[in-house]
Amino acid sequence: VAIVTGAGSGIGRASAVLFAREGARVLVVDQEPEGLIETTRQIAREGGAVHSVVGNVGWEEVVKGYVQDALKLFGALDIVYANAGISGGFTPLLEQTVEYWEQILRTNLIGPFLAIKHAAPHLTAKGRGSIVLTASVAGLKANAGAAAYSASKAGVISLAQTAATALLGTGVRVNAICPGLIE
Repeated sequence: VAIVTGAGSGIGRASAVLFAREGARVLVVDQEPEGLIETTRQIAREGGAVHSVVGNVGWEEVVKGYVQDALKLFGALDIVYANAGISGGFTPLLEQTVEYWEQILRTNLIGPFLAIKHAAPHLTAKGRGSIVLTASVAGLKANAGAAAYSASKAGVISLAQTAATALLGTGVRVNAICPGLIE
């Protein structure tokens, strides 16, 4: 059983479809219902088991809900792919507002933290599982993205490292991937 956030398009959709093709039952999450509907239809057309949840992954009640949904509907949880993210565009640094930063950090960094917080207890109880976070090359190198986006993705890299250390010996892996531009 895999949960994929940001599954309404791009990397999230492709990952959710691939998980299903490989036999996983997939719970897909996105805040944009239209894209999520298409992802769900694609998986279902191919015979996959799928359930969708519309919500903003930066809010704790949404994350608690999608973890509980996976457990209730599919009876298990093995993988969480916290992929949801927003770029925020290229507003010049000195024109950015606190609200702009809060929106980006809520989705890109708090969302993965909440995924770890609420999924890890179920995974560690089983003694196995995988949590994957989408960071970015922008989190590794200055000027590869806008300031708030880059800072959030650098935070995701650090979060993956600290969470992996915190879960050491439990059988649960935590990794971050750092893609560049994806068509």
